[in-house]
Parts: sequence; C-alpha cells; structure tokens
Amino acid sequence: MKKFYLLLMSLSILFTRQEVSAQGCVAIRSTGGFCSAGGEEHIDTTSKWQFSANNRYFRSFRHYIGTNQQKQRQTLGTEVINHQYTMDMALYRLINPRWSVMLDVPIEANSRSSLYEHNNLGRYQTHSFGVGDIRFAVYGWVIDPVKMPRANIQIGLGLKLPTGTSNYQDYFHLTDSTKRLGPVDQSIQLGDGGTGITLELNAFYNFSHTVGIYGNFYYLSSPRDVNGTSTARGATASASAVKNTSDVMSVPDQYMARIGVNVMEGHFAFSAGMRDECLPVHDLVGGSEGFRRPGYILSAEPGVTYVFPKVSLYAFVPIAMVRNRTQSVPDKITTKLTGTYTQGDAAFADYTVNIGANIRF
Repeated sequence: MKKFYLLLMSLSILFTRQEVSAQGCVAIRSTGGFCSAGGEEHIDTTSKWQFSANNRYFRSFRHYIGTNQQKQRQTLGTEVINHQYTMDMALYRLINPRWSVMLDVPIEANSRSSLYEHNNLGRYQTHSFGVGDIRFAVYGWVIDPVKMPRANIQIGLGLKLPTGTSNYQDYFHLTDSTKRLGPVDQSIQLGDGGTGITLELNAFYNFSHTVGIYGNFYYLSSPRDVNGTSTARGATASASAVKNTSDVMSVPDQYMARIGVNVMEGHFAFSAGMRDECLPVHDLVGGSEGFRRPGYILSAEPGVTYVFPKVSLYAFVPIAMVRNRTQSVPDKITTKLTGTYTQGDAAFADYTVNIGANIRF
C-alpha cells in the first residue's frame, strides 16, 4: 500500500504555469508543486521534508483560430515556433499528518522563432532565461489521513509572487544590419507581472492495493488587469492596438484539471487520465483587458512511475486531443469597433514532456 501512496504523490507533481500548458502561446505557466496524496508519508515521522524537481518541455508550432488549424502557416513556413523548458524545484515541510507548506521556484529557458516579428527578413530567434514566478502554498487534508488512508481530499491555498521578469527584452531585426531592443512575446516572458492567489483541490480513492483513481484542480486568480509591458517589440504601439487595449500585456487567470486511474505492478505504476488546461477570456477578479491569447487544450495523459522507498521517478506525456484559441477581449473590442468579426490565433504543441523526481527525507 505504501508504494501506491508514493505513486499518488508523484502523479500529483504534474498537476500543481504554463504558460497555461494548454501548450505554446496559450500554454499555462508552470504551477509548481504537487499534492502529496496518499497520506502514509504524513504518518511517517522520518519524512518531514520532501523535495520535487519537475522538468517540463514542449514545442509549439501548430496555429489555431478557435478549433480550426491554420495549416497554411506550416505550408508557407510562416508558423511561430516556441521551445519552452521549465524546471520546477519545490520544497515541502510536513508540519503534521494533516498540514504541510510548500515553496516552489521555477527556472525557465525559452526560445521563439518567427518571421513576422523580424520584418519577414528571415527566421530569427528571441530568448528568455531566468527565475519565474515563485509560489508559496499551504495544504490541509479535509479528513485526518491517519483515520482515512483509503480516500481523502486535500485543499491548498497559495500566493504567487511576481518574481519573474515580465519585461524581458531581446533584439528584433529591422533590416539585415539593424536591430531593435524590445520586450519579447508574452508567451516566453518569465513572469506575468502580477500577484496571484492559487486554490487547489486534490483527491484520491483507492479501490485496492493496486488500483486507484485521482483528481486535481488548480486555479490561479490574478486581480491585476495589465502589467504595462508593451507588445510593440520596442516600437510605438499602433492606434488600433491602443483602442482595443492589446498595446500592453494582460495578467490573466489560468486553471488546470486532471482526472485518471493508476495501476501498481511491483515497483512500477502506470496511469492513464485526461488533462484540461485553460487560459480564460475573463478573469474572476479584476479586469481582463490587454493582450492575451486565451484558449484551452484537452489532453490524454499517460504516465509511468518507478517507486523506491524514499524516491519516486516519473514520466508523463500529455498528448493534445482538442485545441481551441478563443476570442480575447481585444478581439471583441475590435469586432465591435469595426463591425467585422475578429479572432486571433495561437500556436499549440502536440504534446508536453514531464520528467521528474520526488524525494522524501
């Protein structure tokens, strides 16, 4: 049974921005952390500390408007290609069997290649690297895990700090010999520039020593409307961008949900589930103006975990099934001003790779 509990902990590492990984231009930022579902680690007084390292990578290049793929972008070679890597390092302190606290520090390395951002002179790249937005959270089990080891619900409440640079800059080509320094695209900025509140719900139910189900939900609420970072890449924003508020970057909410089943076989555990990641059009609190690429991605999420007594190693690969770039607030403003329906696009990945480890000591 203990191996099964350790599996549940590893499964939940992936749950807890992406940029929303709905993946690519709308991918959610790495949320950091995990639900320590299972409870036995809380009972084990020798494991007061836990450390997790989650490595996440994806390549986004398929453009969508709504659910319609813009295949001509790849045919013409005009697609935007993002390579995004995040290493989330999270440290947990188990206060007692019921309560724990977590500090998560993400390190990001991103690159973006395009033609349109460089006056169509050729395919050039911009980059960003550094610490992302740090998050602190407190977790508590609804039921004492000592009394209820078979099933439980965990609630987490956290604070995301604007520690990641939201105005990271690189050079854009104007001519073959001239460049201009400006903020990189929102999709590869290290942070969103806002302080956010996070809510998490993590649950599990064990049918037996080898079979169980899990579910996770995460929501980041960002009250700040815009962060003031220009979207004009070092130039002056156009009059139309100022009118529809897309001249500066938005500070969006984001959420993610997972549900699945896992089966234990010796030291190995195999899981299969579904994953929903979304960057919504409207925030729960505060304004929703400014430039954002709202959308969602539904993915099938297979995974495998190898469980040691104090270490769990895992690999999960969410595979995109449905990709949808929804109409943003600036899109709606432009539609109203011009009388012509407007909806921007976003680039998505085919899959995301998550590889990591959870260590208890």
